[in-house]
Amino acid sequence: MGEDKQESMAESRIAVVGIIVERLEAAGLVNEILHQYSDYVIGRMGLPYREKQVNIISVVLDAPADVISAVSGKLGRLPGVSSKALYSKQK
Repeated sequence: MGEDKQESMAESRIAVVGIIVERLEAAGLVNEILHQYSDYVIGRMGLPYREKQVNIISVVLDAPADVISAVSGKLGRLPGVSSKALYSKQK
């Protein structure tokens, strides 16, 4: 393992990005953004809450903090989508 790989591992953070999709038309754009960052995705869980007509998605990432922030920010700027990131204290 080279030094570059070790450095990038040290800068990596574990985070959960919580996403609430209130406009179902935005689901395709949400998936496009998540696909762009798929190399960092550890896992994903989606729950359709039909009674309230929303979809709730949690995505676990292992990525540099700026990447996590970019994912959450891009998602949160979509109309009808809310997004927040929760970071692990472990670096």
